[in-house]
Order: sequence, then structure tokens, then C-alpha cells
Amino acid sequence: MKKLVLVVDDDRVFNRLLVEQIAEMGLDAFGAHSWQEAQQFLQESEPDLVLLDLKLPDADTPQLVETLSGQFPIVVLTGYGSIRNAVSLIQAGAVEYLTKPVGLDELEITLRRELDNAELRRRNAFYRRQLASRRPGPLIGNSRAMHEVMNLVEAVAPTDATVMIQGESGSGKEMVAQAIHEASRRRGREMVTVDGGTLQETLFESELFGHERGAFTGAERQKKGLIEEAEGSTLFLDEIGETSQANQAKLLRVLETATFRRLGGTRTLKADVRFVVASNRDLEAMGRDGTFRSDLYFRLASFVIKVPPLRERREDIPLLAEHFLQRFARGVERRLTPEASELLTAYDWPGNVRELRNLIERAVILAGSEARIGAEHFGPLVGRRNDAVVLAFEHEPSLGDIERDYLRHTLLRHGGNRARAAAVLGISERNIYRLIKQYELGD
Repeated sequence: MKKLVLVVDDDRVFNRLLVEQIAEMGLDAFGAHSWQEAQQFLQESEPDLVLLDLKLPDADTPQLVETLSGQFPIVVLTGYGSIRNAVSLIQAGAVEYLTKPVGLDELEITLRRELDNAELRRRNAFYRRQLASRRPGPLIGNSRAMHEVMNLVEAVAPTDATVMIQGESGSGKEMVAQAIHEASRRRGREMVTVDGGTLQETLFESELFGHERGAFTGAERQKKGLIEEAEGSTLFLDEIGETSQANQAKLLRVLETATFRRLGGTRTLKADVRFVVASNRDLEAMGRDGTFRSDLYFRLASFVIKVPPLRERREDIPLLAEHFLQRFARGVERRLTPEASELLTAYDWPGNVRELRNLIERAVILAGSEARIGAEHFGPLVGRRNDAVVLAFEHEPSLGDIERDYLRHTLLRHGGNRARAAAVLGISERNIYRLIKQYELGD
């Protein structure tokens, strides 16, 4: 599709010549002889660039620049005596100015450059939105364990201290790393993430430190590593326990000296990078048995944040579930039934927050346009529940309390299927309907 340029100039002859010249460049152009005429055009069309005369009979051009510069790139047209005014308009938001008479080559170079710049800005904004949508979510939780994590994040984030995050797989270690980055002075640049568990040993050094041309077979040109890409930012190294001891030694040198060399290089480069590392393994024990460098462990362990597994902060499960419901809402205001919420809270979540997120997304897909998310939408969860049933009461329970809670747990375990629950309990289906009504366990 051709780019569209709006030309706003009250000199009719000059305006027509500009429109013709722009058309010869392979662009579309529309000429407006007043701001009123331009406004009418803008109500129906959206130009990719505006050529705006400095002197219009029916508008204050400086105000127009301030108003329009957030919507379109603006190139100001000015006479020889008005260059100072044009510069002030550039400061107000115009991207460029041209002096009359305008040469055809100068006009084409300026228009194509500014149209390309505008396209780059749009793409950059799009990629930033895409990147933001894939970032780990915010830290969510009101449990005591999560408040302790948040307090540690708040304390260490403003510093440049290296942080080690420990926790089970899926517990939210990358979310903690992102929270540290977002609260640091380096938040103006994107955090760079390296997964040590997915990189082959031979690729780790090249990916992290980069390489020079000819450093190994196939290295046809110089490549900057992720440390250089993270210049002035945070480098999050996940699953550091999976890296080899040779690479651990190289990483220790970077941490100790803030310098590194590209693979095959001889120049010593500075590393202005804040390191945050994570592992789901016991690095202290690995250091004792020699499978992880103890000197690197002690260097990393100066500030440790332990992320609790989801089963140790069950009060956060409804909050997390609500967060994921909103994230995957698909235009429907979703809500969990009390039975579904109890089912989620009772489960031990071996896959932690990642498993919860995936099951919520699946439940939303199964629910379709239905707002209600019930226990039946968590079929895989019901099938993976432990056989043991734990009934907890804040008071000495009566026989009726125990019967009611055990019935509720049995219904949840079988996804609300009353026939199966009746078979498990050894009673008739008619009897289970009576008990459900008696204890008000229906939807």
C-alpha cells in the first residue's frame, strides 16, 4: 500500500506542484489549502506524514505541531527568513523542516527518510508491546512467604549486587528476577535471559561471551555475546547449576573482574552488567560434593532469595488464579466457583505457578463463552490429586461437619460427577442427591 502524505499550504500553485512531485515518487498525496480543509480530510483519512506550512491563514502552526506530532510525523515548510522559527518547531515536535523553494531531490530524500523512520518507530513500539506481553508477570501474593520475598526484592533491587534465586521449577524465579530488574536503575533497558539448561556446553561460551571471526569452524564473522547485549542492563542466568565447571570458571572471572573476552579474542572488554542467577538445585550441596564450583557458589550466595513452592503459600492460589483468569479472559468476565477454588487450593501443585497458569488457560478454553469456571473444567487436576484426603477444622468437628466436608472433597475429586461419587461412597445416587441438598453443596 502506498504511503499517504498530506500537504497543507495556502499557496495553491506551490501546493499543486508539491502534490504532483510527491505522486511521481510513487506516493499518494492530498493537498489542503487551509487548516479547515485539512481537518475535514483528517476526519476521513489518516496520512503517514504531514507537510505543514509555517504560515497558515486560519491556524497557529506551533500549536498544530504540538497537537499533531504525537499522531503523525510533521515536516515544516518555511521561507528563508523563518529558519529560526522552524528550529523552534522542531523542538516542539516536528521531525524536519524544508525551506522554500524545495528541490525535488531534497524533498524525496526527506520524505522517504521520515516515512522510514516513522515505520521503524511503529515496528519498535509493536515489538516492545510483544516483548512486554511475554515478560513474566508481576509478583502476586499476600502470604507471609511472598511478603518476605517482596521485602528482599525491594532491599536488593536498587543496588548492583549479584542475586541468587533458588526455588523449585515453575515457582516463579524468573518473575522475581524481572521484579528486581524493574525496581533497579537499569530498568530502562530490557532484561536479557539465558537458560543454562538448554544451551550445549560448546555453545554456552559463544552465546554468553561472543566470538571473533575464525574462532572456530563456521565462525565467519564476529558475534557479540549476551553480556554485551545486556550492557547497562540485567543478565538473568537461569539454571546455572546445569553449566559445566569450565564455564563456571569463566563466569566467576566476569563476576570478580567485570571484564571478559570474546571466544578467540585477545582484547579485554568491560562488562557493565548486573547478574541475577537462578537454580532449582541445591548448589551448596553440589559445591560440597564437587559438582559445582564452591568458589562460584560463595560468590553468588552473598544475597539469596528463596522462592517458596506454591503448596507452601496456598492462600496465594486464589489470587494467582484470578490473575490468570483475567489474563486469559478472551473478552468474558470469568469467575471461579467455590468448588473450583477449593479444588485448586487443595492441590499440591508439583509444577507450581507454571502448572497453575497452564491449567487456568486450559479451563478458560474449555469454558468457551461461559463465564463460570467450575471443577469440571479442571479434569486433569482431578485425575492427579493425591488419594489422601485431609479435612481441617478450626473447631472440634461434629459428625455432620466431617460428613459434609468429606462429601465435598469426594465430589471435587470426581469433577462433580455425582454418580461416581456415590459409587465411591457406597451409597445410592438418590441418597447423594439428598445429602447434597441437606448440606447445600449444589451450585
